[in-house]
Order: sequence, then C-alpha cells, then structure tokens
Amino acid sequence: MDIVEVTEGKTRFFVPKQDPHLQFPPGNSPVFYNPRMELSRDTTVLLLLTLRPESYLDAMGASGVRGLRVAREVGIPVTINDRNPMAVDLIRRNVGTADLRTEVTREDANVLMSSRRFDAVDLDPFGTPAPFVDSAARSAGRYLFVTATDTAPLCGAHLKAGMRRYFSCPRNTEYHAEVGLRTLLGFVVREVIKYDRGVEPLFCYAHEHFHRLHLRLRDGAAAADRTLARIGYVMQCPHCLYRSEQVGMLPEPEECTLCGANLVPVGPLWTGRINDDRTLFEMQEALPDVTAGTGPRITRLLETCRQELDTSSHYDYHVIAKTQRVSPGSIGTVIERLSALGYRASRAHYSGTALKTDAPLPVLEDVISGG
Repeated sequence: MDIVEVTEGKTRFFVPKQDPHLQFPPGNSPVFYNPRMELSRDTTVLLLLTLRPESYLDAMGASGVRGLRVAREVGIPVTINDRNPMAVDLIRRNVGTADLRTEVTREDANVLMSSRRFDAVDLDPFGTPAPFVDSAARSAGRYLFVTATDTAPLCGAHLKAGMRRYFSCPRNTEYHAEVGLRTLLGFVVREVIKYDRGVEPLFCYAHEHFHRLHLRLRDGAAAADRTLARIGYVMQCPHCLYRSEQVGMLPEPEECTLCGANLVPVGPLWTGRINDDRTLFEMQEALPDVTAGTGPRITRLLETCRQELDTSSHYDYHVIAKTQRVSPGSIGTVIERLSALGYRASRAHYSGTALKTDAPLPVLEDVISGG
C-alpha cells in the first residue's frame, strides 16, 4: 500500500495514495480517507474543545484521522476502532508517528459498543449509520455524534431504501436537505428513547453529500418523554407548495387550506430545534484559536445556523418566483420585507435559495411578487 503524508489542523498522518483520475478516489483505496470531509472533522474538533468529554470513541476509524485529530488537538483519551486489519495497521502507524496515547482496537463496531462505555461515541460510516445506532445509544455516556452519507435514501430520492433503513417515508421534496437531516435525527431519537434516555441536539447540519448530528444524551424517562414529544411530520400538499407541521407518532388527516387536497405526511421525523445557540456561540468564541483549514466556511455555517428558524421545512424562493412569473429579488430583501410585516424569516444553512418563515404561503408569494 503506497502512502502519502497529509496535514489537517495541527495533525500529520499517513493515508493511502489515491488515483485522482477515478470518479471517487477514496472509494477505491484499501483504507478509506475522504479529504472532502475536512469540514466535518474541523467542526468535530471545535465542538469537542468546548464540550471536553472524558473519553471519545471513533468507532469506524478507517485511516484514523478523526480520532487522531481529537487526540492531538483536543487532548482527551481516544479509542480508534476498525475491523479492517489494513486500517488498524495504518492507524497504529499514525498513532506511533504522532506519539499519541491512543488506544487502537480491531473489533466489529457493534460488538465493541455493546461491551464498553465511552463518554462520547462517534459514528462515521461509509453510507448509512442505521445498523450501528442501537449499540451506540447504549455505549454513549453524554454525547453521541452521527454521520450519514446516504443522502438519497434520507431525502426521499430512494424511498424504499429510506423506509427500510430509517423507518420513515422521507419523500423527495424541494426542502429535501431538511427532510434528510430531520429523518436521520428522528431515527436516532427513536433508537435512544427506548432506553429511557433523552436527546438534545447541539449542532446538526447538512452539507454537500452528508448529514451530521452532534447530540447530548440525558438519562431518565422524563427526558425520553420530552424528546418523544418532538417526533412528528411535515404535511405536504401534493399539488401546491403549501405545507404544515404536526407533532405526534401518527399523522392526522389534514387538507390543504389553499387547494383542498389531502396533505401527504413526510416522516416520522424530528420537529423543533436542531441546534443549541449557547453551544454554537461557544464554538464561535473558540474558533479563532483552532487551526482549521475550513475556518471561513465554519464561520459562515455557525452564523447562519444561529439565525436559522426551527421550522421543519423551507421554501425555495426561486421556485415561488417562478410560479409567480417574476424575477426574484435578493433573498435578503425578501427577509427584510417579511420582517417589516411582523413575520419571522431566515436563511437555511444548506442552500442559498432556501428561506424559512412563519408567514403564510400567500403572504410569502405576495412579498416575492412585489405586491
């Protein structure tokens, strides 16, 4: 295996040499390493610097870069696991080269998490995390982090796969990134609460080809019940852009107030906030002291997430402009006009044309059309 040295943050490590001529070079490497996930790793290091858990498990280490960076840049006890012997050999080499006191294990992730507890458990698989969330919910002490890269099933583009993996009907809507993030969060919540544990989202976002959750866990039936109360549905009109939200395990029949059609339930998924403002503020405060190659992007992401409304869907204001047969103005102008009318409005972190608001759809259409 040919290897090359790479630097992320303050950490140097070795990864397999990749063929840049391939469509997806990381997928053809004997040990997986995706440089496009640097933002995810940067934000993990930043968040952990504010949380300071007592221990951290990188359950599917691959090259070990995430766990290596946590050990080197956060300075907490880290366990890096992978069941691939080639990956374990590379991780051990990286640990030794960096002179880190880091435990390296070669086990099936579910077996490891079923037998040991860690203050923070991080799932970063290739594809879906669904087969690992149950054991992670039992292994995690205070924090559970989850990545999913199977965006098509989560967003409804591959509906049957989404139903099998996440026990949900995500549907492929114009706000599919939001649906994917909340479908993933809703699934993780349902896996956690059966153990009488609650979930508090700290920092959850959708970016390019992945969804990422950072969650705090709370023990007790009361915490689980509070979490369960946020499971619900987006009710989408199949004929127009109208939608509403419902909270509850099963959707109640509802008609579109604009055209009278029966609304289609999207879910079950998580409703309510997906970020904790205090946590995001502390990350902003810590960022200048962190070596992060994606620092400017993280700055923009945190700023947008702090301003973002907690609605479970958004409107694409370009789509509305097209239905109104007008040229859309700037999204900033639309937000200002809605605010002047007494409504709340914000951008969404995952799309430049996504607009969240509590204004009724006819008001939004009127504002965008210049009425």
